[in-house]
Amino acid sequence: MIFEPFKPFLAPDFRVKFATTQWERDGAGALRRTVFCEEQKIFAGDDRDAIDDVAVPIVAVSSLAVADDDVVGCVRIHEADLGLWWGSRLAVARDYRKMGALGTSLIRLAVGSAHARGCRRFLAHVQSGNATLFHSLHWRTLEETNLHGRPHHLMEADLAQYPAIRNPETGFTTLLRQAA
Repeated sequence: MIFEPFKPFLAPDFRVKFATTQWERDGAGALRRTVFCEEQKIFAGDDRDAIDDVAVPIVAVSSLAVADDDVVGCVRIHEADLGLWWGSRLAVARDYRKMGALGTSLIRLAVGSAHARGCRRFLAHVQSGNATLFHSLHWRTLEETNLHGRPHHLMEADLAQYPAIRNPETGFTTLLRQAA
């Protein structure tokens, strides 16, 4: 008897929130190393930098039934100057990249939580291949540049499109569906 190959189980339920536990912070670090060091080879060994000392890590945690399971997405935010916030190191686990809304949910919590903390301007350097997604989410390109040997867009979020999120430690749940 021959069995047809089957797709691995991917949890459809996620909580997007500030990383409040050590396992969430560790999971975000491991995911960043996988994406930026192993897959994209932008950094050798580790992508940590001085911003990590002041940044707030945000995670997308998959859920199995009612239990948190794994960090499958992450981003970090920090206030560089009064009212000026930056987002960086947005990463989604390979198996979850074709799921709708995971990256979008991380961006929504990043900008919305900064907005609740007095953000007047939110910027990010976005890899050029992802600029279209950000444009669709009400970001505009300020300039094109190269970072780490790759083309990027310096982009700014339209804060009017991102209501303040005042409970980022709890965050929100997102139900995803497999893209066709």
